[in-house]
Amino acid sequence: MHASSLSRRAVLAGTAVAAAAVSLPLTQGRAQAAATPAQSGYRWRNVVQGGTGFITGVLFHPSVEGLAYLRTDIGGAYRWDDRADRWIPLTDHIGWDDWNLLGVEAMAVDPVHPNRVYLALGTYTQSWAGNGAVLRSEDRGATWQRTDLTVKLGANEDGRGCGERLLVDPRDSDTLWLGTRHDGLLKSTDRGASWQAVSFPAAPSATGQGITLLVAAGRSVYAGWGDSDGTAGKPNLYRTSDGTTWQAVPGQPAGTAAKVPVRAAYDRHTRELYVAYGDAPGPNGQSDGSVHKVRTTTGKWTEVTPVKPGGPTGDGGTDTFAYGGVAVDARRPGTVVVSTNNRWSLVDTVYRTTDGGRTWTSLKDKAVLDVSETPYLTFGADKPKFGWWIQAVGLDPYDSRHVVYGTGATLYGTRDLRHWAPQIRGVEEASARHLISPPAGKAHLLSGCGDVGVMYHERLTASPSRGMASNPVFGTATGLSMAAARPSYVVRSGWGDNGNGAFSNDGGRTWAPFTAQPAVARSAPGPIATNADGSVLLWSFGTANPGYRSADNGASWSEVGSFPKGAVPVADPVDPARIYAFDTTTGTLFAGTDSGRTFTARATGLSSGDSEFQLVAAPGRSGDLWLSLKWNGLYRSTDGGATFTKVSSCWASYTLGFGKAAEGASYPALYMVGSTESVTAVYRSDDEAKTWTRINDDRHQWGWIGAAVTGDPRVYGRVYIATNGRGVQYGEPVR
Repeated sequence: MHASSLSRRAVLAGTAVAAAAVSLPLTQGRAQAAATPAQSGYRWRNVVQGGTGFITGVLFHPSVEGLAYLRTDIGGAYRWDDRADRWIPLTDHIGWDDWNLLGVEAMAVDPVHPNRVYLALGTYTQSWAGNGAVLRSEDRGATWQRTDLTVKLGANEDGRGCGERLLVDPRDSDTLWLGTRHDGLLKSTDRGASWQAVSFPAAPSATGQGITLLVAAGRSVYAGWGDSDGTAGKPNLYRTSDGTTWQAVPGQPAGTAAKVPVRAAYDRHTRELYVAYGDAPGPNGQSDGSVHKVRTTTGKWTEVTPVKPGGPTGDGGTDTFAYGGVAVDARRPGTVVVSTNNRWSLVDTVYRTTDGGRTWTSLKDKAVLDVSETPYLTFGADKPKFGWWIQAVGLDPYDSRHVVYGTGATLYGTRDLRHWAPQIRGVEEASARHLISPPAGKAHLLSGCGDVGVMYHERLTASPSRGMASNPVFGTATGLSMAAARPSYVVRSGWGDNGNGAFSNDGGRTWAPFTAQPAVARSAPGPIATNADGSVLLWSFGTANPGYRSADNGASWSEVGSFPKGAVPVADPVDPARIYAFDTTTGTLFAGTDSGRTFTARATGLSSGDSEFQLVAAPGRSGDLWLSLKWNGLYRSTDGGATFTKVSSCWASYTLGFGKAAEGASYPALYMVGSTESVTAVYRSDDEAKTWTRINDDRHQWGWIGAAVTGDPRVYGRVYIATNGRGVQYGEPVR
């Protein structure tokens, strides 16, 4: 499991200024530097799910006890607060225009100056994504300065679990190295304020790996290279002893020539560098790997692979995997931990040695996992597994029995090498897509996310006690809908293990799969809606397929040829006979008045061409529709979609939702992610969109937040925001 990627269509690529140093306090985002902080005084917190994404790196500070940093592929970076026993987010200030910078490619600390920390940011290297940037801090991430790069970084691409590509030079704290995927090696001599390309002996290829790791070994720096093809003369490990000249490390084992150096760690006591290899960079696509060490004083190589891939699994299969994380004990010579990766059949493990790799113990074999704090980690099974996608491994330099490892969903930690529990408080990485706040019942929120399906939030401050919605278990939720006049009835769709659709009669607490589903649901489960009284379901399956209707709770389905292909069905909250859909390809509003049997075109000539335009219906009113057309503005219809009028109070609207009305107001509060002036932000209106008040601030922006927003129908002022990598945020006025 891992945090889902943000599609190209979801955002506009931001524009970066090459090599410009920009002051960037934590309370200020670059694109929103002149914005006025929220006057309404909102307090922002995460709805607690508990991790829910790929932890790509963990870095203990070598000279400060209790100080550590964590990076994710799409959800920013964190600092460990030892006294509070939780992780503190460091990059929530990144704004809408800079969404590509929420992916952290690498991080670095200065062993000599404990308050200095550096982040290399950039999620994608595709042409539609902006360039990368480096953030530098002198106060452990409380405030930042930023330098934009002229190259792209790929924190959510293959190889994102490889070692840190950013390093403070062991000879000089003012010098930093940054390895890139497509543009070789960069160097800074002014603590990250400016960067220059330097000569490196290997040339990048189209694989998109380039330099996979940078690690200090004494006064030398070693660099892993991920673009070798296994032929003679193309090594994959290089070093510099003088900070100027790079050379291939001699004597590299023949068995590693076709492999990628995934991670490396240096034992300063024995002067040995341990390197974990895979036949691909991971986290997917690996089937072979090994672990080797080289004594840096003599150049002698030794293979210390705990278990070689390729053995039998016991069920007739083959045990294929690679090696991922590696960490050394700063206090005990020859004590090392390494992880397997992509070992799906027998489940990944962490091996530990105390004799320099001569013998190893699998820590999984006697592990006791306690996931009571984040129950979703069972993923619908009776008990949790040790984990998959283990490429981030950390060993506390002040506690030899404190080991952590990241998975595709969490960070596990132990203090005794046997009992493990998520060490994830404060980290929320879900890519949220759907939000419902019920008008009654125990739960104030249902969330639908990438990779972790649907959750029923009895409390906003604790991971749901029932974990993910099961029966079926969804990897990714593609639809979530509640019957407005019968809120106990909820339906969901997605990529499931036992069908692709399910219903609930208790507000989303428990679920049952539809007894039947259209054949196309297996390959293209799209958004689903229930009408106002829950008597009819309408399910959409992409632009290549018609919609389908069920009037018997999913026992049978019939094709609806007049439903616009690929559209999102939206039920009228009052009239069960009315269902709407906006055809984004033609800019046409369709409406059905016979409980979804047929649909006819109503308003035409609206903006088209973007699949993420959103249509919503105001609660408690029939035919009151709002249409967010992104930078084309916000439109409203009060006649069931026959006509629309543009709302003049904002120029851009990306997503819109409703909450409890303000005292004395007759219309629900509106919440919008959009723009009223130059700032894309979160707004509330208490007067039917005549005026708006910004309710987030420059410290709380979370990159791209255009998937969903909704207010709470029971608590005035409370709003829930779906983010792409920072889970679900909720805000409340400070009273």
